[in-house]
Amino acid sequence: MFNEILKKFKLQNVVGKFIYINVAVYIIVVLIGVFSVLFNAANAGDAVIGHLELPSSLPQFLRCPWTLFTYMFLHKEFMHILWNMLALYVFGRIFIGFYSLRHFVGTYIIGGLFGGVAFVLSYNLFPYFAPYVGNSYLTGASASVLAIVVASAVRNPDYRINLLLVGNVKLSTFAIVTVAISVFMLAGNNAGGNFAHLGGAVAGWLVAYMMNKGVDLTSLVNKPIDWFATLFKKEHFRKKKKPEFKFTSGGRKADYEYNARKKASEAEVDKILEKIKKGGYASLTEDEKKRLFDASAK
Repeated sequence: MFNEILKKFKLQNVVGKFIYINVAVYIIVVLIGVFSVLFNAANAGDAVIGHLELPSSLPQFLRCPWTLFTYMFLHKEFMHILWNMLALYVFGRIFIGFYSLRHFVGTYIIGGLFGGVAFVLSYNLFPYFAPYVGNSYLTGASASVLAIVVASAVRNPDYRINLLLVGNVKLSTFAIVTVAISVFMLAGNNAGGNFAHLGGAVAGWLVAYMMNKGVDLTSLVNKPIDWFATLFKKEHFRKKKKPEFKFTSGGRKADYEYNARKKASEAEVDKILEKIKKGGYASLTEDEKKRLFDASAK
């Protein structure tokens, strides 16, 4: 079963791979939570999540800065990952039609980074969040997905999509409405998440805007990834063969005798070649033919 899943994973394009990764992380986290409860070790499951979700508290974040990256692949609720992955599938395919697979990777990660920074900054700048800054955490790919949506809308604002119960709308209209909803809900129950959404939207706009100017911001992400990936290529782990040296016994005397024999053999071959030049190959004796054959085989 695992091999079959791995095979299907390899066949996916980058959008499918990112969906697989998000779903895999979700399943692993859920299973860890289930077994930690069964073994009366619920704290173990919470500890795993705590090392992946992004804290709003600066001191906590400084103790685990990698969460600025890991949070964008972590979902704790089924409906959360369901809607994010559906949106990523739909808009990821649209995005690739306008850009490329490498741009998708960079935009997803840059969107997540901008969203995470916006989340942490909002909780530490606005007095409204002061009572919650010590126990608020960010999870999910929403900021990354919104970056994909906005970047697509900037590239082709008139592209039309069909929405359930709404009908045919422009991609730019959908992006503007989505961003507006996040703005209207900045003081709601998921205020921090909406700040993250806006951070992702800014990232998507910036990537698309700079792309139109001829500057590829996604290379800031893709180049380190490429460098890191080369570290795991097989040739980097292959042992280099040591040069082989052949030594003859007897020291200088043996070397002198070997060189003398080699020189005599070469002289004999030259004599045979000269004979062929004058009388042809048929003029050689059987012994001379054998010597010439042996010399050519070396």
